Amino acid sequence: MSDSIFYDVCRLEDIWEGDMEVFEVGGKAVLIVHTEEGKIRAFDAICPHQEMSLEDGDFEDCVITCPVHQWQFDGDTGRGVNPEGVSLTRYEALVEDGMVKVAFG
Repeated sequence: MSDSIFYDVCRLEDIWEGDMEVFEVGGKAVLIVHTEEGKIRAFDAICPHQEMSLEDGDFEDCVITCPVHQWQFDGDTGRGVNPEGVSLTRYEALVEDGMVKVAFG
């Protein structure tokens, strides 16, 4: 574990595998992704295209799709799928004692 300060976000059981949800954490909107492989990922919840929220976006086959202009991002890495060459800001995330935690390091 790094020297970063981790914020409690939610219980792991609050986000089903294959789902994503936006939480307010430390004054930031954070998108928590629970992949179908059971991994927890955390990203800035704002699409870099026109700074629209990803809150109502889709998450299917580990791809996050912005609800506004359909930009797509890999739900494991945050890298752009369509278009390539862009990415979501990824934050350090972990699960400890059943609690999802995020650091902004």
